[in-house]
Amino acid sequence: MSPATAVDYPDVLGLLSDAAVTKHLSRGIQSGQENPPVAALRRAAVMLPENEPRWRVGPVRALVDEAMNRFEDRRSRADAWLAPRLHATLRMTRAEAADPRLWNYLAMLVAPDYVVWRHGADGVTRAARFSGSHFLQAFARLWWAAELFRNGADYQPVTSAFAYQDVVNSVMRLDVIDHRPTAAAIIRIVERLDSEQVKNGSDQINALSRAVNTAGSTLIFDVLAPDVPADSDALRDWIADSAHMPEVPWDRLPDGPADGAVPRDSVDALASLFEKLLAEAPRRDRSKKAEANSATASSTAD
Repeated sequence: MSPATAVDYPDVLGLLSDAAVTKHLSRGIQSGQENPPVAALRRAAVMLPENEPRWRVGPVRALVDEAMNRFEDRRSRADAWLAPRLHATLRMTRAEAADPRLWNYLAMLVAPDYVVWRHGADGVTRAARFSGSHFLQAFARLWWAAELFRNGADYQPVTSAFAYQDVVNSVMRLDVIDHRPTAAAIIRIVERLDSEQVKNGSDQINALSRAVNTAGSTLIFDVLAPDVPADSDALRDWIADSAHMPEVPWDRLPDGPADGAVPRDSVDALASLFEKLLAEAPRRDRSKKAEANSATASSTAD
């Protein structure tokens, strides 16, 4: 079967139910061999207001095309570039972003080719990349990573978050990650692991995630490391500015909402605690697996 043709995307974003995705998501779409049934999906969708520029599809589609062009040789690197720019383009509240129907619409009607390009390395893209949890769905995972790990208007910590895919795959599953000092402290440790080029860094991230999750059930992080309330007026102004904002820059980070930075003292306190937790956390024992692989390789060679 020949590859799917170019996507005929709509002008404005909309909302598409999980049921509609389940009904129309075929193996051919998941493998990139055919396009989703546009007419049927548009009939099932609820369109967002055409008079709100923030719901325009064009800027999002331009980002997706640029990401696929820039990172063809190493597709996972597209995440760090795309996440802050997607967030700065799709300006909305957390309540709006929590509606999975928006991400369903993006995946099925705006950029199904991107979903397959980024997540279909093994031939068939998982259904959860089209319609799934916020840490799995192809676009939701990017927007929420930017939202959870940004430091006010500064998106630099977001790019650090993608130094290891496990930050999104495991850390973003934690309930405590909504606490901004917790998210910032984890990113500080991720940056240390990356700068030191620590061996088996992914194992350390997973160990840290488990340790923080366990500690969070007995310790109250917001008491140990208080946050300041986000400036909701600044967020509303940032969203309102989308009516006349230019497209986000491609070769430097955009500016996020200036709704307040995370208190440094709180981040320091939690980073120190998390470093101790990480030092004491059990790691995956790779030695037996390595020995087994070595023995298998030796047997094969013989």
